[in-house]
Amino acid sequence: MVPARCPGPCAMLALTLLVGSGVVLCHGQNDTEPIVLEGKCLVVCDSNPSSDGAVTSSLGISVRSAGAKVAFSAVRGTNHEPSEMSNTSMTIYFDQVLVNIGNHFDLKASVFQAPRRGIYSFSFHVVKVYNRQTIQVNLMQNDYPVISAFAGDQDVTREAASNGVLLMVEREDRVYLKLERGTLMGGWKYSTFSGFLVFPL
Repeated sequence: MVPARCPGPCAMLALTLLVGSGVVLCHGQNDTEPIVLEGKCLVVCDSNPSSDGAVTSSLGISVRSAGAKVAFSAVRGTNHEPSEMSNTSMTIYFDQVLVNIGNHFDLKASVFQAPRRGIYSFSFHVVKVYNRQTIQVNLMQNDYPVISAFAGDQDVTREAASNGVLLMVEREDRVYLKLERGTLMGGWKYSTFSGFLVFPL
């Protein structure tokens, strides 16, 4: 089942577009309750349509693919000196992609760029190995820190800085991890960085 909001005359257009595709429930012209359609697309009536990747007509009708999903998960699979890390950006780099639905995670830059406005979930797990220094890892949104995590136990060979958050993200916002404090000179094998679109706005 795919929900659609069709106030006013847009309801008739939605019914026309999806006739024959299944059960349709609709209410009065001024009722804002969603109708339920059986089909492959979402029809949204909006007098101010946004440019979030949907196909939008001059009438303000947005048609989005029901299968448009966004998700990524990257991992650090090697454990060597981080010679490729920039001393100025201190971006935490990953070398393997496990999931990259939509191809919005740039592995080389280790940066996720949002394809549309929405609520996204992000989580990270950065491991320091044989390193007695305290590290601080920031989740960055457009070069601004949003959340941090710390790892500073000196009596363990491996420890992780982990955190997660829900964020409102605009289209083309960039999200990545930054080493704010300490070093990862022992390597950061098994570290992960993941995210996905919870729902569009």
